[in-house]
Amino acid sequence: MTETMQNPLEATDTEAALAYAAERRDNIRTFVQTNPDYYISQFDKIGASSRFTATFNKMAGVFGPVWFGARGLWSWALPFLILETLAIVQIMRGLFGDLAAEAFARIASIEGTLDLRRQQLAAAIESGSDRVDAYQRAVESLEAAIGGIRADAQALSEQGIWIAMAGAALLVVTKIVQATVANWALEGRFSEWLSQRSIRSGLPMTQIVFSGFFMALIVLAAVLHYSFPGHFSVLSAFPTRPEIRLESIAAVEAFFAYCIANGEALFDVITYGIRLLLDTLELVFVSTPWIVIVSLIVLLTWLTAGMRAAIWSSAFLSYMGLLGFWEKAMTTLALLGTAACLSILIGIPLGMFCARRPRFYATIQPIMDFMQTMPAFVFMIPVIAFFGTGKPAAVVTTMIFGGTPVVRLTVLGLRGVPDSVREAAISFGANKWYLLTRVDLPLASPSIRAGINQTIMLSLAMVVVASLIGAKGLGEDVLEALQYANVGQGILAGFAILFCAMILDRIVQGPRK
Repeated sequence: MTETMQNPLEATDTEAALAYAAERRDNIRTFVQTNPDYYISQFDKIGASSRFTATFNKMAGVFGPVWFGARGLWSWALPFLILETLAIVQIMRGLFGDLAAEAFARIASIEGTLDLRRQQLAAAIESGSDRVDAYQRAVESLEAAIGGIRADAQALSEQGIWIAMAGAALLVVTKIVQATVANWALEGRFSEWLSQRSIRSGLPMTQIVFSGFFMALIVLAAVLHYSFPGHFSVLSAFPTRPEIRLESIAAVEAFFAYCIANGEALFDVITYGIRLLLDTLELVFVSTPWIVIVSLIVLLTWLTAGMRAAIWSSAFLSYMGLLGFWEKAMTTLALLGTAACLSILIGIPLGMFCARRPRFYATIQPIMDFMQTMPAFVFMIPVIAFFGTGKPAAVVTTMIFGGTPVVRLTVLGLRGVPDSVREAAISFGANKWYLLTRVDLPLASPSIRAGINQTIMLSLAMVVVASLIGAKGLGEDVLEALQYANVGQGILAGFAILFCAMILDRIVQGPRK
C-alpha cells in the first residue's frame, strides 16, 4: 500500500524535474541564440556546483574583449581590454618601437649645451681666462653624461625582444583566463536574464560591430602612442581651438554684465533681507551678555543631548572665551546661523515639493550636483559680481555650498515613508494636510534632521573660505595664520571652529538619537 502511494509521488517529481530541465534548455536557446547545445551542456555543468567551475570557450579566448562586449559582459570586457592592450603595446614596442627615442632626444638636447660649452672653452683658452678649468670640467661632465645616456639607450634597444616576449606571455595568459571564465560569466548573466527579461540576450550583429570597433580603436590608439612616441601628435595633445575659448569667455562676461545691469533691484532686495537677518543674529549673539548666551547654549544642549554633552559644551565655550575667541565665535555663529536658517527655510519646503514630483526633482538634481561639486572659489566669482564683498556675499556663498543636503535628505525621508502607512491614513479619512503633518513629516523627521545637520556642518566648512570675501569671525584668524605662517594661532582658531561644530551637532542630533 505504501509503495503504491509513493510511486505516483515519485513519478510526479520526475515529471516536474524533466519539465524544468526542458524549460531551462529552451531558455538557454533563447538566451544564447548561437551554438545552443554547447552552452546547454556548459551551463548544466556550471549550475551543478555553487563554486567556480572552469570551462573552456574557444571563441571567447580568440576574440577576447570583443566576445565579452558583444555578449553584454562589459564589466569583464573592459579589464580584459586593458590587459590585452598592454600586452599588444609591449609586443609592438619590443618588435617595432624605438625604445631609445627618449634617450636620443635627451642626447640631442645635451649636445646643444655641449657645443656652447666647447665654444666658451675655446674662447677662454684663446683669451687666457681663468675660467678654463671650469669650462673644461663642464665639457667633460656633459660628454660623460652623453656617454652614459648612449649606453642606456643601447641597453634599452637590446631589451626589445624581452619586452616583446613579456607582452606575448601576458597576452597568452589573458587569452587563457578569458576562455576559462567566459562560460561562467555568461551563465551568471543568464541567471539575471531569467529574472529580468529586459537584459539583452543573444549575439546581435550591431553589438559585435560596436564592440569590435571600440576595442580596435582603443588598441590602435594605444599602440601608436606608446610604440611610436612623437610620431602622431594628435594622440599626444587634444586639438584645441584658442578662438573658441576666447569667444566663450566673452560670452560669459557679457551674460554676467547683462544680469548685473538688469538685476540690480533684485540683488539689492536679497542683500537687504540677508543683512536684516544677519544683523538680528549678530545683535543676539554678540551684543547679548556672554553669560546669557552660555547659559542658553548649555541648557539647550542638556535638554536635547543630555548632561554629558552639556558639560562638554561648557568646556568648549570656556575655551573660546578664555583664549579670546568669544566675539569672533559669536560672529561666526551669526553668519552660520543666517546661512543655515535660509538654507533650511528654502530647502525643506523644496524637498517636500520634490518628494512627490519626480520629474521636477530630476530637473533640479543637476543644479544641486553643480552646487556641491563646483569649487567654492569658482562660484564666489559671480557672487562677488552680484553682491559685492562682505557678509551678504559670504552668506550666499555658504548657502550655495551647504544648502543641498537638506533638500536631498528631505526627499529621501519622504520617499521612504511606507506606502502601507500612507494608505492606512487615507483609508481612515486623512486629508492631504493631515497626511503631510501627522504621517509623512514625523516618519521622515530623522532623515530631515540629518539633512539639517549636514547643512550646518557644510556651512561651518565654509568659514575660512568666506573670510576671503570680507566675512569676519574665526575664519579671519585662520586666514591670517595662513598668510603669516602663524601655526599656533591657526591651530587654536581651528579648534574653536571645531568646537562650534560639535556643539551644534550635539544640539541638532540629540533628539534624533
